[in-house]
Amino acid sequence: MKNKLACFALLSFFFFTISCSDADKNKAPETLIAGKESKKTESSKKKSKKKILTKDPANEKKGKTKVLENRADDLYDYALQKGYSTKYCFLVDMSIPGGRKRFFVYDLEDKSVAWSGLVAHGCCNEDFIAHPRFSNGSGSGCSSLGKYKIGEFYHGQYGKSYRLHGLDKTNSNAYSRAVVIHGFDCVPDEEIYPRVLCNSFGCAMVSYNFFDRLSRIINKSDKPILLWIYR
Repeated sequence: MKNKLACFALLSFFFFTISCSDADKNKAPETLIAGKESKKTESSKKKSKKKILTKDPANEKKGKTKVLENRADDLYDYALQKGYSTKYCFLVDMSIPGGRKRFFVYDLEDKSVAWSGLVAHGCCNEDFIAHPRFSNGSGSGCSSLGKYKIGEFYHGQYGKSYRLHGLDKTNSNAYSRAVVIHGFDCVPDEEIYPRVLCNSFGCAMVSYNFFDRLSRIINKSDKPILLWIYR
């Protein structure tokens, strides 16, 4: 009887060992898959931590606004010393793409932009240039950087126009080059970016509607208004 019980106990232990071993084998593949998924998750987390560095449009706009305000402050001081208008000034930021509004009518009393519009840059005697180049040379066809006094109104080759008198070494030939402010039909009222605006031959060429707005400001001013083209 004792021998039978001993045999039965050994057999039970043997079958229990086999069943536990099989159970471990069945669990092995799931554990392996879980391990792979865990590694993939960790890997994807690491990848997700990598940041793509791009320009923040909001920060870039803030930077442009600050530059505009600083230029306006400088022009106010200049106007005060030289006897020009301290109510309005015109600012053209040539670092802004041609398809965006970059001609600003700045209210010097309120310290804010009253209006803005598109403005063309010079073609430098080429068929077309997307990015402005600058020259003060006679016959260059380029825009010129610097401060200008807005002069008399006249009817020229492109219709209603205002003569410009260059006040810096970089634009001293503006009057003799017939660099003026005028309107033209290839300049729209609204932004066209990322497309690029048409070119002028060095003039500050704007839309007809924006020109009319500028005319009203210029004609109402009891002192000459300053224009500053910069980048």
